Amino acid sequence: MRVLLQSIITVLIIALGYFAAQYIQQLEPAAGMQMQDAHGAGGMAGVDADKGPHGGKLLTQGGLQLEITLYEQGVPPEFHAYPYLNGKAINPGEVDLTITLLRLGGKTDNFSFVPRGDYLLGDQPVTEPHSFDVRVRANYLGSDYEWQYQQYEGRTRILEETAAAVGIEVGTAGPAQIKDTLTLQGRVEYDAQRLRKVMARFPGVVRMASKNIGDRVQAGEVLAQVESNDSLQTYGVHAPISGIVIEQQVAAGETVTDTPLYVIANTDRVRVDLAAFRRDLPRLQRGQSVEVFSLDGEARATGKIDYLAPVSTAASQSTAVRIHLDNPEGIWRPGMAIKGVVTIRILETPLAVHNDALQKFRDFDVVYARHGDIYEVRMLQLGMSDGNYTEVLGGLDPGTEYVVKNSYLIKADIEKSGASHDH
Repeated sequence: MRVLLQSIITVLIIALGYFAAQYIQQLEPAAGMQMQDAHGAGGMAGVDADKGPHGGKLLTQGGLQLEITLYEQGVPPEFHAYPYLNGKAINPGEVDLTITLLRLGGKTDNFSFVPRGDYLLGDQPVTEPHSFDVRVRANYLGSDYEWQYQQYEGRTRILEETAAAVGIEVGTAGPAQIKDTLTLQGRVEYDAQRLRKVMARFPGVVRMASKNIGDRVQAGEVLAQVESNDSLQTYGVHAPISGIVIEQQVAAGETVTDTPLYVIANTDRVRVDLAAFRRDLPRLQRGQSVEVFSLDGEARATGKIDYLAPVSTAASQSTAVRIHLDNPEGIWRPGMAIKGVVTIRILETPLAVHNDALQKFRDFDVVYARHGDIYEVRMLQLGMSDGNYTEVLGGLDPGTEYVVKNSYLIKADIEKSGASHDH
């Protein structure tokens, strides 16, 4: 245990070292974003880093100011823009405003605005993540104004060689089969069709009993010699099937009448009884596939439901759900406690992600999309899950590369770099 713990610590130290060596920097402004204002001044318009009176980003050019806020109180996130001239509020209806969001991966969102009280309201919600390059265009009394700024959250850059060194692996979001399953507890039992009681043909005295409990026997093998009371002749008692002796009722010198000498079980095929409760019964039917697992997870097999008991057990109020398993190697021992995972149905979903990829970001279930050496959070709306894959109902485009293995390292690096949700 100590060696394992030291190995884990070493891997973490190496991972942190790589991240420290490759400082995760914010993206540079996209190329081709040079602008001109209405007065012909070349280059990017100035951006005042100060907050406006409503806590938003304050953009200034000439005498015109726009305070851009992302409002999220009780409504889906929406843009509010407050216009000012020389520090004084002006009529929002006199400003024609558009905002374009350039997202990682080439997607753009375009917003137009309408007056609403003392501000301009965006015409659609701002979808997560709130991470983009922002381009603002305004016209006020015939003059044009333009700004750009960056607003990133949940984004980091990791060089390819660094990602490979710390074991970050990616997959592609796409279709998957998701199983709707039901887990039941149960026990391995002998197959009643493979149990035999070995009887003496005639009453008499047992002169030889050669087998003990646990011995393996072959069909036709002599198990005992019995001297008949009537003829005083000794005859052999043979094994009717191959299997294991599970009961021994007599020994040499004892008298037998109608008592079994032995009970033999063939365990090359065994029965598994699973316990289903009333709420589960409507979902179960014959023919459904069942994966059977030993409680330590070391053994597994697949079978099908071939019997549903018509009555419940009084003591447990459960109903037996029965399957049979081939057991040539004797892995499944009668009496063994097991669990069975019944496949109720299989959902063919057009978009799913691997469960190992899922992380928490703020209050969202997320994965981290990769574009080149840039990684960014994707907030997901999730559906069904089977423990391996989870259905994605929204928040991720099919074909997106996303981090499957060691996604927690991306989360840790983003948290370290302080990529916040600050609007």
